[in-house]
Amino acid sequence: MTEAPGFVAQLYAAAARNNSLVCVGLDPEPGKIPAHILALPQPIFEFNRRIVEATAEYACCYKPQFAHYAALGAEDQLLATIRFIREKHPGLPVILDSKRGDIGSTAAKYAQESFERYGADAVTVNPYLGSDSIEPYLQWPGRGVIILCRTSNPGARDFQDLESGGKRLYRHVAERVAQKWNASGNCMLVVGATYPEELAEIRAVVGDLPFLVPGVGAQGGDVAAAVRAGRTADGFGMVLNSSRGIIYAGGGAGFADAARAATRALRDEINQYR
Repeated sequence: MTEAPGFVAQLYAAAARNNSLVCVGLDPEPGKIPAHILALPQPIFEFNRRIVEATAEYACCYKPQFAHYAALGAEDQLLATIRFIREKHPGLPVILDSKRGDIGSTAAKYAQESFERYGADAVTVNPYLGSDSIEPYLQWPGRGVIILCRTSNPGARDFQDLESGGKRLYRHVAERVAQKWNASGNCMLVVGATYPEELAEIRAVVGDLPFLVPGVGAQGGDVAAAVRAGRTADGFGMVLNSSRGIIYAGGGAGFADAARAATRALRDEINQYR
């Protein structure tokens, strides 16, 4: 695989070691956490800890979604989760999925929050405000910056498909990242599995730039179509995220075993098409 510094190198190494392109999304919802875990002092952390321990063999990274913690006032449990992964599974990078997007001075604070306060290896960001809103994240050596490009939700077409200069907006984003923002080799693009034709188009534009691909599992994206459209010649080039399809694969006392089985199954399915 192509050598790259920092976050991308760590991600490549984890993918090779575990033969996996699976990103496990850690999006806890108290209503879905088993009762015996909810009774513990830090139930969200304890739920996450068990998920991580069960799935680490079959994953290449983890992606906690910030809103699932902030809405519950559980930022301390998010921090505990990230620290646990870094201490117990240091080869598996953590992507903080916060999708921040603001003017440069505020973006600098969001970058500090992501990389210093939480110690994330990478963060998702929204490019709508342009270059000065992304630059503060790029100033953190070795940390990953994952830019929204063609998102997996149905409403993505509202703006991302608008044309300017003969190209759709997502195409402009992809080209800007590949040609200008990725000078240090630590950028990725968010491209949804629910839009395989766009996946293939963007891959043709950006070369080997890696993708974070949401939309498989609960969102219904087709694994085979996504992998065939987004993979690179070396069989990498992307990680596919599943959150609900893994962490809520089963309930009760066996929830972690069910998550393990779901992660392994997704890994094996992806590998059929690499």
